[in-house]
Amino acid sequence: MGVTAGPVPPRVDAPVKAGLLDLVEHARDRGWSRARACRLLGLDPDRHGDWRARRAHDRLGDSPSGGGAVHGLLEDEHAAIIGLFEAWAGVDRSHRKLAARGSRLDLVHASASTVHRVLAAEGLVLQGPPAREPAIRAPWPDWVVWKPNSVWCYDFTHFTRARRVAVAVLDVVSRRWLATLVSAEETATQIETVFIAALEEEHLAERIDTRLLAALRAGTATPAQLDGPEADGVPTLIAMSDNGPQMRSHTTREFMAACAIMQRFGRPGTPTDQAWIESLFGHVKGDWPHLEKIRDPGELALELEAVRQQYNTVRLHAGIGYVTPDDEHHGRGDAIRQARRDGLTRARQARIAYRRTQARNPS
Repeated sequence: MGVTAGPVPPRVDAPVKAGLLDLVEHARDRGWSRARACRLLGLDPDRHGDWRARRAHDRLGDSPSGGGAVHGLLEDEHAAIIGLFEAWAGVDRSHRKLAARGSRLDLVHASASTVHRVLAAEGLVLQGPPAREPAIRAPWPDWVVWKPNSVWCYDFTHFTRARRVAVAVLDVVSRRWLATLVSAEETATQIETVFIAALEEEHLAERIDTRLLAALRAGTATPAQLDGPEADGVPTLIAMSDNGPQMRSHTTREFMAACAIMQRFGRPGTPTDQAWIESLFGHVKGDWPHLEKIRDPGELALELEAVRQQYNTVRLHAGIGYVTPDDEHHGRGDAIRQARRDGLTRARQARIAYRRTQARNPS
């Protein structure tokens, strides 16, 4: 320090300050000026003057750093936060709510971060809301056969630039996109229209019992018509969806009953129960991103129909072994997958035979 160590650091202890002051005084006694002595020691003359004045009052040592902010909490406010926790922690299970509660009751006015800091310093932990009981997924009915046209899934998706929604129906087994409808509304009418289109696409329109549907909507259907000997007691199809109001409406329920379609709803807050239709929308918007840029509703409907054809007949689907949904829907999937396995086996054997031949007869 000083003569050998360069400039004096910004903060030094009281003994060092005293030693530097003594050196300057010793140099002055030998005829040196104060400025010359400070320059040689690497000490700012202003600091030297300040240290001399402080030594005269026996305050050469630095005051301890730290201290509290002038706007910091008062002791009674700190205690009020602790009392607020003890009284309301069971109701307000977050520090933000506790801060608001304190202001509401005019007990303490502190920010949420201040409440959080006080509780953390005291080791107090808010428990948070209790965990919800997990909903048990309903088992599949015994009569369900895992084949095309046994389990369908449907839902709505939004195209914000066109200000329209599209409802789509998907065959869960084959992943075939059966029908879609672009509309400005999300009601039971759109569901009925798209299901009629899907039934016609699959040549199943004869399943619609128009007389039963009319009786249901008129309120004149009898139990015998629904569950009597003349009624088919086993549905022919399951339609899966979320719990949207248009899915659970009486109109939709009546239409599904007239088509001998059983409704199956996913668990609340569990979109994975309808993962197939969610995956469809994700792939459609991801693989054909131009759809979300279309503003004209008519153009959107035409483009969605063109995309539906590509999705069903061209795009290979990983969930069904990399065949097209059309292949799987019409029973060609197993043969195509087996042909690929056979081709891989033949290609492997051909490569082995070629290299063995080359090893025997090198050219």
